[in-house]
Amino acid sequence: MLSHLPPAIRQYLVVTGNYWAFTLTDGALRMLVVLHFHSLGYSPLDIALLFLFYEVFGVITNLVGGWIGAHMGLNRTMNIGLALQVAALAMLLVPSSWLTVMWVMAAQALSGIAKDLNKMSAKSSIKLLVPPEAEGKLYYWVALLTGSKNTLKGIGFFLGGFLLSVLGFSGAVASMAGALAIVWILSILLLKRDLGKAKNKPKFRDIFSKSPAINILSAARMFLFGARDVWFVVALPVFLSQTLNWNHSQTGGFLALWVIGYGIVQAFAPRITGKASGKVPDGLSATWWALSLTVLPGLIAIGLMLELNPATLLICGLALFGAVFAVNSSLHSYLIVSYAGNDGVSLDVGFYYMSNAMGRLIGTVLSGWVFQLAGQGSSGLQACLWISTAFLIAATLISIKLPHSRNTR
Repeated sequence: MLSHLPPAIRQYLVVTGNYWAFTLTDGALRMLVVLHFHSLGYSPLDIALLFLFYEVFGVITNLVGGWIGAHMGLNRTMNIGLALQVAALAMLLVPSSWLTVMWVMAAQALSGIAKDLNKMSAKSSIKLLVPPEAEGKLYYWVALLTGSKNTLKGIGFFLGGFLLSVLGFSGAVASMAGALAIVWILSILLLKRDLGKAKNKPKFRDIFSKSPAINILSAARMFLFGARDVWFVVALPVFLSQTLNWNHSQTGGFLALWVIGYGIVQAFAPRITGKASGKVPDGLSATWWALSLTVLPGLIAIGLMLELNPATLLICGLALFGAVFAVNSSLHSYLIVSYAGNDGVSLDVGFYYMSNAMGRLIGTVLSGWVFQLAGQGSSGLQACLWISTAFLIAATLISIKLPHSRNTR
């Protein structure tokens, strides 16, 4: 069936299919780890530490992964990412007595490397499959890839909670490892072999971007994703489970629906931000959307302080936060691919997603540490929300310096 499609579309579908499959297992694994180890009595900080290496190695992978992709080709980095995720899942199939904090951290480290190799490869590939003059189409394809990925990640959250309830931890992990191994084999057979190789091989020092626009966007991205994860990764699911007494399926299902909705909004971001009228976003658009997001975590924190119904407050507050955050994320994803150079595109994209991973790392650690330090429960979640507000103020101020035109390099 794929053979009748134009080559660029065929490769886009293969890249997207790989990204979808990987993201499904990545979202499910994150929910499995949070819920399973919380049920074993791990503290919020302990759970955050389980993801520490995942985020640390994500930072390292993005920093050097772009250089590797420019030398080896994006097909190889994508396939290596799929293989490493299968290995990370296999590491969690050992007897339960072996699942110490250090062992799970090591498995998460491997998964972090895998995730960011896969994401960097997918996002960089889109730049090479769209003609340089077709900025509107580039925005549309990036938004579609990013939005569909996050929708699948949300389904992965639900899948993780569901599989944990039905198959148990080991059964859930084994089923995901088997399915992803099949996707990996198909990817080896179908993905174009020279995709993304740089004509002029970059030196290792070129992993650091020389573009002011990319450096500014990367800094804004770090604070944007830190603002999300500081309350979303550990504090929120533990609050739902511990304070509101939601079970695994309820917690996983709610977070899944949030991420699915977030992904749908991302996919429609071009329409929301004006592409329908022939405009593509610039740095000014990113600044205004970051500013519009800044007030939302604080409003949720104030609602908790006033002892409003926490379930209703979080459901409504998260829906609004997710929609506005999704537009911010989609704008950033388009801008980095637009700003990046064609030759060795993975270098610029890799550097940018290194900052993304750094934001997640900071947010993840703070999510567990601050939530526990502030007394857990409502007070802990409020503390995380105020830090989120501070991070979003920083992201807005940094975004002011983004260029307001297409002349970025």
